[in-house]
Amino acid sequence: MSELVDALGSGPPRFGPDDAAGVARAFFGIEGVARETSGERDQTFQIEDGATRHVLKVSNLAEREASLDFEACLLGHLARHRRDLRVPRVISEDGANGVVRVPAPDAGSEHYARMFEFVAGTPGVAGASLDRGAVVGIGETVADLGLGLRGFFHPGAGRELLWDLARIGELRPLVDRMRRDERGLVAGTIERFRAAALPLWPTLPAQVVHGDLTLENLLFDERGAVCGVIDFGDAHHAPRLVDLASALASMLRQCEGEEALRRIRLFLDGYCRRSPLEPAERAALGPTISARLASIVAIGEWQVEQFPHKGAYLGECVEDSIRLLEELDRLGEEQLARASGAPGRSLPVGELAAKRRRLLGPALSDLFYDEPVHVVRGEGAWLVDADGHRLLDGYNNVAVVGHCHPRVVEAVVDQTRRVNTHTRYLYEPLFELAESLTGGLGPRHGLDTAMILNSGSEANDLMWRLATTFTGARGAIVSVDAYHGMTTAVADLSPQQWPAGYRAGHVETFPVVAGEGSSSPSVAAGVRAAIERLAERRIEPAALVLEGAFTADGVIVPERADLVEAVRLARAAGALIVADEVQAGHGRTGSHLWCFERDGYSPDFVTMGKPMGDGYPVAAMITRAEIVERFGRGTYYFSTFGGNPVAARAALAVLQTIEDEGLVDHVGRVGAKLTGLLGELRGRHPTIRDVRAHGTLVGVQLGATDSVGAATVASLVVEELRRRGVLVGRTGPDYDVLKIRPPLVFDESNAELLADRLDQTLAALPLG
Repeated sequence: MSELVDALGSGPPRFGPDDAAGVARAFFGIEGVARETSGERDQTFQIEDGATRHVLKVSNLAEREASLDFEACLLGHLARHRRDLRVPRVISEDGANGVVRVPAPDAGSEHYARMFEFVAGTPGVAGASLDRGAVVGIGETVADLGLGLRGFFHPGAGRELLWDLARIGELRPLVDRMRRDERGLVAGTIERFRAAALPLWPTLPAQVVHGDLTLENLLFDERGAVCGVIDFGDAHHAPRLVDLASALASMLRQCEGEEALRRIRLFLDGYCRRSPLEPAERAALGPTISARLASIVAIGEWQVEQFPHKGAYLGECVEDSIRLLEELDRLGEEQLARASGAPGRSLPVGELAAKRRRLLGPALSDLFYDEPVHVVRGEGAWLVDADGHRLLDGYNNVAVVGHCHPRVVEAVVDQTRRVNTHTRYLYEPLFELAESLTGGLGPRHGLDTAMILNSGSEANDLMWRLATTFTGARGAIVSVDAYHGMTTAVADLSPQQWPAGYRAGHVETFPVVAGEGSSSPSVAAGVRAAIERLAERRIEPAALVLEGAFTADGVIVPERADLVEAVRLARAAGALIVADEVQAGHGRTGSHLWCFERDGYSPDFVTMGKPMGDGYPVAAMITRAEIVERFGRGTYYFSTFGGNPVAARAALAVLQTIEDEGLVDHVGRVGAKLTGLLGELRGRHPTIRDVRAHGTLVGVQLGATDSVGAATVASLVVEELRRRGVLVGRTGPDYDVLKIRPPLVFDESNAELLADRLDQTLAALPLG
């Protein structure tokens, strides 16, 4: 049997009330009647003299003075730094730890004794009596206590305790002595904890913890609120999760099913109001609660056997813990994980896909890839699926500065903790974002007003309302395969989404064709023809909508002079000019932050969305004040969530990250590298007909073979690349163009990997 078990086996002292009163009088000068309260390892007495009360604590023979000094210093630290949290104060002289040696009643040994000031309040009772507000309040108290102890250190914090869950393996001798019907439950719980939580133990936030934060050690006032914390005898250095687990193990007593899960959620609501948890702590919480209960059962049963006079107090606790352990075992790890806020078990991909179809309906666009990607984590240019496979993300421009960029994550989390509301209140992040967006554009382009929304579709929808109001016209000119959004109005401006046989009567299109020579029509010529066709129907154009790289048309950037002439023609016809930067803005093309600056024209509107918040939904429409003022004379615009504080902070963090990390220049360098590598592949693989690159936005045009059409070739390549761990998409009028559009942090090694996997794919596929 371990030394810790032997030490615990020395048992509590055996002082009677009269003995305790004598110790109080002789050693502390306090007169009063002694009344014993509950205790497991030590003996505790209340010393009462009329309205005055003190607490005498007589320690177990195995206790060391260093541990008592540690406890005294801990209480002094809390008294100084958390005056709002009432804890016992050691009565001592000259700042000493207040420890005295007192003889045992049989005079055969000496025990350490201390006197404490009495902390008023009612100790907690069985968990079933707690209302929801009390559960939240206890969570707040546990967090407050942890914050109060966060900076405290004492050499005695490294004390050895059998209750220390890091040493749970040392309970094995006690488990072996248990009744057979309980032994399997406790042993299985301990093994699950050792497998699931103990490997995380060294990495979890750790500090001095209370160690036994049960309801009995929390004091409540007459309103049912926590007013004090007592009994720090099991304090030690451990993951702070220990205090959450001990509190929950006590609070869940006499709870079943959904009520137990609800209590965990409510407790964590309170705790996280004060001190957020890390993901690993949430993952380990369920197993740690169960391990705490298993420890209570194993140690408690053994103590009842060793010290029968403690049987009533300890036996009830053991039986409650067994019942709760059985209930948590019945609920299962999955439900406990979800109640703790940790990700649950991942369903098989096929089952998830079927659930998606069933719950979200057939109108939702299809998943990418024949073998859908079930993502559970992302970092930089990488995604990780539910099986732990790393996938190079060469397609997702939503995570523009990289998946889960720490600056964006912290901005979102920090603002979420502070406040999140709508734009009919004042808050700084919205104006900081508007200033950042207009500050660089106003002097050069006169774009001085920003309206913040939720998506690119909303940005273009609002643009269309303002454009038609300002011009009094109703016609639109867009590229032949454009995509600008999904609202009813903007879907008409998105020919890529038009159903078969449909054509919006107020919309005309112009072609954007890749290639060189006189046979390739210019954008300017196409815009001129579109204006003429609208005029034939007596429709004046309200807006010409240009996209930074015409990605839906196959990733094409026309000549600068061509675009400038197209803009001139549209303006002469009375149209406003729209730069849709959703796909290619934010530095994507590696020369400028915004494509219209590269192309040499000044738009009347700039719209942005998808990548603006690095995954958080936020968008913007930037224009001139006179355009907004005209709209505002007749109506107003409001979005409940558009421009909310969290969205604004996310978008600000993205802009700052692009600037601080020099990502526009980075994209230029990596884009040149990627273009060169793909150019080399074009020389080796006849299937590649063209490579059109603009920074790290790349279109790889594939051709048909003798037996396979170009679109099928592109589809086969995309699927095979996915199997080889690289994600790209397809675009173009015939979906025969590989669309490569990775996060801006995509680096040269990523470019080499993508090109290498594409080389392998083209060599391996039967495309002859």
